[in-house]
Amino acid sequence: MLKIITMLNNIFLFLGSLGGGEIFLILLVVLLFFGSKKIPELARGLGKGMREFKDATNNIQKEITDNAKSIKEETDINKHL
Repeated sequence: MLKIITMLNNIFLFLGSLGGGEIFLILLVVLLFFGSKKIPELARGLGKGMREFKDATNNIQKEITDNAKSIKEETDINKHL
């Protein structure tokens, strides 16, 4: 949950320098450029990409944690005595 809050804070910090008019203009240009039918497809693709990235980072973190635990168990002196 903390990761989500941090990510949202970073997004809002970036958008903090933009006013309402600039955000509206950006959204209007995106709508005109891509069209109303293409935007949901782009959002879906972006969501899938973000999910794959999150899964990959979670897998790497889990692998590092598992390896650290196995190294700790292998080097535990009390266990070998």
